[in-house]
Amino acid sequence: MIEIRNVSQRFAGPQGWIEALHNVNLTVPPGEVFGIIGRSGAGKSTLVRTINLLTRPTEGDIVVNGRTLTSLSSADLREARREIGMIFQHFNLLSSRTVFDNVALPLELAGMKRPQIEEAVLPLLELVGLSAQKDRYPSQISGGQKQRVGIARALASKPKVLLSDEATSALDPETTRAILDLLRKINRELNLTIVMITHQMEVIKQVCDRVAVLDAGRVVETGPVIDVFLQPRHEVTRALLGDVIAQELPPALKARVAERLAKGSGHLLRLAFTGTGVDQPVLSETIRRFELDFNILHGQIDEIQGQAFGSLAVLAGGDPVKVAQAIAWLREQGVVVEELSHVD
Repeated sequence: MIEIRNVSQRFAGPQGWIEALHNVNLTVPPGEVFGIIGRSGAGKSTLVRTINLLTRPTEGDIVVNGRTLTSLSSADLREARREIGMIFQHFNLLSSRTVFDNVALPLELAGMKRPQIEEAVLPLLELVGLSAQKDRYPSQISGGQKQRVGIARALASKPKVLLSDEATSALDPETTRAILDLLRKINRELNLTIVMITHQMEVIKQVCDRVAVLDAGRVVETGPVIDVFLQPRHEVTRALLGDVIAQELPPALKARVAERLAKGSGHLLRLAFTGTGVDQPVLSETIRRFELDFNILHGQIDEIQGQAFGSLAVLAGGDPVKVAQAIAWLREQGVVVEELSHVD
């Protein structure tokens, strides 16, 4: 559905060229919710704007639904963009138009007649839960409702792709969850491919199938969300995951663990479980089988895309040979084990 091929983006700055994107390659299959996450300044918004060529890449190609947008004429590009909807952080609604008329705007600009517009807009307002608010103005509705208007407007031209640029970052947590649930519903009911730009790993956890992590304009990690949560490979990914999975030990406990590790006493392990492994007594079995002491330092159980997910930090005490055997056995049981030789 979407292919980003060797895309780079450079801008002229006061002290020379700034490379916002560097040789980015990504593929988003049809019907997937794909997340792009990174810190501020990582190049996320620049990347999403290249998908519909609001920003034309310096190098590389963008292919959407089999069409190479970067090679199209202006007229053909305008036609191709009708298949790409976009929602924004700050809604971009017209204050002088009602909810209905804001959603109808792209259809009016396309020359559609009023009866056809009503036939198209009213079901969209029902879909996003705003039928009762159709005659209100933006000043008369909440932030979450404004974003629902933005979503309905983006769907008005029946796009095959929906781009979301930090669409929930201005909303409170409860409203954010409701909007993300709505986007997932739209994805399933309309089989709509969605690309979500965010700096919040919680958004990725709740709604995305796969994720790409961007840092300084480069893709540093990509994969299914559950795999990235289980085994993050890049330090940026681990830092972003810290907002969702508390990996840091409390300061006082961290100091005591660091002291023990410095003396060679104990092995600090980070364990991650998924699926049925969360429900199995693997820790107690490990303790019995290898005669070890496990001190649980930190942990939680959560759910990612309907899959149970558990994360634990433990201090293992006992014969080092048996600790090594226990680590190997845990990995055979499907547990991701990371042995930490120090405490950050």
